[in-house]
Amino acid sequence: MDVVNDAWDFATKFLSPWENATSQTTGFDSAVNILGHNGLINLLEDWFFEEVQRDLRQRVAPVFWNFFENASEDGTENEKLEQNIACLLQAADYLHKISQEYQPCLQALESLPREINRNYSMLAFCGVAKVTDVVRILFKAVVFNRASREFRQCVGQFYSQAFRVFHYLNHELEQEEDEEESTECLGCKHEKDSCECQQITLRFHATNAKLDEVGVLEQVSATSVTALIHEQIQQHVENTCKGNFETAYLDSLENWLEHKVLGWLKLVYAGNRTNIGSDCIEGFKGRLLHFLWETYANVQIGQLFKIIIDFPESEPAILDLKTCLEKTDMRAHLVSTLKTSLETRLLHPGVNTADILTAYISAIRALRALDPAGVILELVCDPVRKYLRSREDTVRCIVSNLTDDGSNELLEELVKGQPLLDESAHNDEEDVDWEKWMPDPVDADPATASKSRRASDIISMLVNIYGSKELFVNEYRTLLADRILTNFNYEIEKEIRYLELLKLRFGESQLHFCEVMLKDVADSKRINSRITEERKQKGEIEDVEVNAMILSAQFWPAFREEKVTLPEHMQKLLEEYTRKFETQKGNRTLNWKSHLGLVNIDVELKDRTLNFSVSPVHAAIIMQFQEQERWTVEDLSSALQVPATALRRKIAYWQSQGLLKEEQTDTFLLVEEHKGRSHDIMIGEDEEAESAMASAHAQKEEELQVFWTYIVGMLSNLESLPLERIHSMLRMFAMQGTSGEITIHELKHFLDKKVKDQCLAYSGGVYRLPKTS
Repeated sequence: MDVVNDAWDFATKFLSPWENATSQTTGFDSAVNILGHNGLINLLEDWFFEEVQRDLRQRVAPVFWNFFENASEDGTENEKLEQNIACLLQAADYLHKISQEYQPCLQALESLPREINRNYSMLAFCGVAKVTDVVRILFKAVVFNRASREFRQCVGQFYSQAFRVFHYLNHELEQEEDEEESTECLGCKHEKDSCECQQITLRFHATNAKLDEVGVLEQVSATSVTALIHEQIQQHVENTCKGNFETAYLDSLENWLEHKVLGWLKLVYAGNRTNIGSDCIEGFKGRLLHFLWETYANVQIGQLFKIIIDFPESEPAILDLKTCLEKTDMRAHLVSTLKTSLETRLLHPGVNTADILTAYISAIRALRALDPAGVILELVCDPVRKYLRSREDTVRCIVSNLTDDGSNELLEELVKGQPLLDESAHNDEEDVDWEKWMPDPVDADPATASKSRRASDIISMLVNIYGSKELFVNEYRTLLADRILTNFNYEIEKEIRYLELLKLRFGESQLHFCEVMLKDVADSKRINSRITEERKQKGEIEDVEVNAMILSAQFWPAFREEKVTLPEHMQKLLEEYTRKFETQKGNRTLNWKSHLGLVNIDVELKDRTLNFSVSPVHAAIIMQFQEQERWTVEDLSSALQVPATALRRKIAYWQSQGLLKEEQTDTFLLVEEHKGRSHDIMIGEDEEAESAMASAHAQKEEELQVFWTYIVGMLSNLESLPLERIHSMLRMFAMQGTSGEITIHELKHFLDKKVKDQCLAYSGGVYRLPKTS
């Protein structure tokens, strides 16, 4: 037993580097043999590892962390930087010295007989094959079980300086021009005459080599290096890409990461060492690439509204963002951010409908390029569609853009001639190429057909805002009528072209009324030509030439009604035209809309002659001043049978032209001589551009008055009915033909108004006719 004890004492003394170990290897081998025969080798290793832990905890760790208590917070930036880096270098040297002290012991333990069973040793517990690896693990666990703020600051400054110097040395030729006027080196921040970039690089490599030899390089550097590189990536992406959407940057960013960032990381972790190599670099590369994609996506998502507005010029940015979305989990963030941006910038009364439609069309095109499945478009633009549905002029804006001259997206879509997609009749399984089939993203609405979401074009999506193409056709019909009657032009080649394009979209049956309207224009041109030719053949000379637009009333939308009695001379001209028309058409006659059309007149004054193209009402007003030069509003209203309020608005036009002057309240005088127009009243645009068609509100009121007859009949026969029953019966019997439908809310508003006017009674949830006395 004394022999075993002596062998134990000798072996433990030999394996204690802090006890001035000897180099008597012969004696150590003998002691190991004795201990091996008694099964104490594992116990010897365990004792050694416990002693290492004790030494690291009691001696090494306090000295190591004491170096960072001298971290400087005073002096210039360069002085503090050098002082802090010096603290880190001293601490690294100390750890390397301790590691060298342990080397003889480690070599001795590594020489222990391999046949001895170590399944229950510290090596097996740590999952390593060498004693050196266990000691490295102990260094990390015992010395670095904490990290002070000063330590993190020193490490961060050390690697920041090294990265800056590396970047500078690799771009020195490119930066010479920028540095011509500066005396400071951009790398080391010293004067150029005393540049230390090369020394810093050598010091950087030497320090990393020491930390790596101890086995704590990754433990010391990982957090600071990762934070540093993340900061550099964010700055580089912001400086390179923000505000420029016409260039694709993703490839160049990945190339920058590969050569500049990972090139420096290889110097940190690979170099000429083998402890940390390609596996670590590849792991860093994967994480940094993912961070680069996330950073770039965040920058582009933050300015996605501008990118959409600039599309298609911004298509490169959209395609880069598409690639990032495929590699990161940023879809939900993009949808939330863009939806908020659209609601904030577009969906409020301060933005006119035309601008909202323009932005919506750009969003359709851009988001289709970003996500061909159409899911992001569906999620983001749903609030836009709902808001557009609430605006009264949305349909008119859409139809106007479809048929206006000039270059715009809707006209381009119309020219493509695609049929309108009917989602209700669409079969999602038709014409599926299963080799190219891709499932919808997980955030897709399962209730929406996948193929219809992918295939819908811009016009289809605009029509689907309301879910009814009849509404668009009726609006086009009204717009077409207004354009024909406002311009009073027989040249309709452009309108025929638009109509043919619309027929490809909406079908011929939907646009039959519009065909008849254009045929009426062509017929009117022919009839006017024939009447004019007959007048010439008979030698009839009229001082005023009449050209009429002869319309088939049942095919045209409702006209704006306005009472006016034309001057006798104008009325005789219309009657003469009617007789000539009846001569040609036999049993057909004309019902004149005297307030519509254009009158081209010359106004001869004392000092000048002026030419105007005005409405018949305006012409009738100025012609009355041939009879007398002064009129009151009351007398003029009586002569023309025009309400005084409307008459004042019409007179304002002639005031703006300097022909009439309000001599006193409601008394107007003809101005024969031009003496300046300092007191003119300028006419509003609404008056000049007044539509020939009845407003939507007026048409709806007229339709409801037609339904009133049916409602009275229902209640006379059935005594009382609830709102829902009245609505369903109207839909069955009255809402047929061209008048369209009214919603149950519109019907309720109409009936409540009748109750207020005492034309109906309402109680117990039913309507009834009031009892007559």
